[in-house]
Amino acid sequence: MSNIKGIITKVAGPLVVAKGMSNVNMFDVVKVGELGLIGEVIEIHGDNAYIQVYEETGGLGPGEKVISSGAPLSVELGPGLIGTIYDGIQRPLKDIAAISGDFITRGIELPALNREKKWEFMPTRKKGDAIQAGDIIGEVNETDIISHKIMVPLDISFGKIRSIEKGIFTVEDVIAVIEDKKGKEHKIRLLQRWPVRKQRHYLRKNSPSRQLVSGQRVIDSFFPIAKGGTACVPGPFGSGKTVIQHQLAKWADADIVVYVGCGERGNEMTDVLNELPELIDPRTGKSLMERTILIANTSNMPVAAREASIFTGITLAEYFRDMGYDVALMADSTSRWAEALREISGRLEEMPGEEGYPAYLGTRIANFYERAGAVTCLSSDKREGTISVIGAVSPPGGDLSDPVVQATLRVVKVFWALEAMLAYKRHFPAISWLNSYSLYYDNIQKEVEKRIGSEWTNMRGEALKLLELEAELIEIVRLVGLESLSQKDRLILETSRLIREDFLHQNAFSDIDTYTSFEKMYKMLSVILYMNKTSEVAIENKVTVEELFKIKAIEKIARMKYIHEDNIAEIDKIKDEISTEINNLIKAVEE
Repeated sequence: MSNIKGIITKVAGPLVVAKGMSNVNMFDVVKVGELGLIGEVIEIHGDNAYIQVYEETGGLGPGEKVISSGAPLSVELGPGLIGTIYDGIQRPLKDIAAISGDFITRGIELPALNREKKWEFMPTRKKGDAIQAGDIIGEVNETDIISHKIMVPLDISFGKIRSIEKGIFTVEDVIAVIEDKKGKEHKIRLLQRWPVRKQRHYLRKNSPSRQLVSGQRVIDSFFPIAKGGTACVPGPFGSGKTVIQHQLAKWADADIVVYVGCGERGNEMTDVLNELPELIDPRTGKSLMERTILIANTSNMPVAAREASIFTGITLAEYFRDMGYDVALMADSTSRWAEALREISGRLEEMPGEEGYPAYLGTRIANFYERAGAVTCLSSDKREGTISVIGAVSPPGGDLSDPVVQATLRVVKVFWALEAMLAYKRHFPAISWLNSYSLYYDNIQKEVEKRIGSEWTNMRGEALKLLELEAELIEIVRLVGLESLSQKDRLILETSRLIREDFLHQNAFSDIDTYTSFEKMYKMLSVILYMNKTSEVAIENKVTVEELFKIKAIEKIARMKYIHEDNIAEIDKIKDEISTEINNLIKAVEE
């Protein structure tokens, strides 16, 4: 603990001003008042330090002491992170609840990682080995599906292992001793620390080339995100932002999921906490909590901690990325973080920007999203890891011209636009197929086609074209009526309805429909497009659209989303039924 002590001169909500702090550094963590509330220095004027406090400041007054720790806000990194629920500044909420009950006692401070739990450490390197920053020297089986890699700290550029031990250790026990190139010895423990605002180093950033499979058809087929990519999910209240975030947290094929509930309602985080332990990962057959870290900073928690929660989450994600894992981070929602920035900025009396947000809003948002990516990790084996960031944005009234939305769209490459009208029609996910986009498809096209077939790109393009044509035809129908359309145009409307209702619409509460594999998704879309192609031939043979869409196979198309993954061969049979029934219609007309 530093000897720098100051005296509070002003308290304005979460902002505290203290004098006598001339030697303090920006972003140093401080203890504020008699209760030792945790805060962070965000501005310095002379010997006055402006501190954002991460706890409730009620009862705090001028004259109380402020003590600097002399170090920036940092997170603890090591075994025990997976399956843990933290608050915005990485305090373990279950441990706090055991001590203070349902509400967090102010000033309470607990280590993020359990100091008493013991872990079995298995070295993968031996005494005398030359190592460098980021090299893996051993492993701990943190859960049944995650092997926690113990890495050389990034501040040791090169060195040699003087000793390394196999055994059972706490996170604070010394497991190895490394001598750097200057001859200085470093004691290595399972526990490391890293400042949340400082990006962890890597060798180079690569172009994302693998798809992050979500199991959500509208995302995986039309607007995919790559591993190492960034996505923005804006939408009005009730349009399903949180449901999409939950679905991605549950089913995305990432090795590690970090879910940050930033300023959202407590009941939504409760749903996540209750559901995840009960859900089974389709890839591993184990509980989803065995690869998940939760950060809960709900709307009733101190506003200043929202910014900390975002950077705590991305730092934890970077740590697992450095092990060579694919990490997915869900931030729900960055609008609440931006509101916290606006409140603190107002109390600092800074010149406001658009809609009262600080002028540096865009820079802060960019700093966050730029920490995503597919990278070659800093290590001698040059392993690769990825962080995919999906941020929900809650613009007032669903206004996409909101500064937070616009600042986010400047830095992300996937835009899933949620529409209130789709949500009101009970169409979920309520992602607009006309306004959304993904700039990653060219990157991942080869991988996708290798997985499900070279014709997939053409199928995807044909389906999107039909939906665009439908939007144009609906405008014509509103003006001059349905009777003015040709049979081919009516076929476009009917086929688009099948795409919308029977392919894009997905039931998150159905055990079968909540997740769709690539193979099933491909078969479902191919059946609908086959219906369209066969119907075109029938229309040329004088069969009407009304007759075509009364065949029994239409009902089976509507039900194919509820065919279990184990029985997806049943979907192929629908094509045979379509062919038989339409051929019968053509014969009936000819006769």
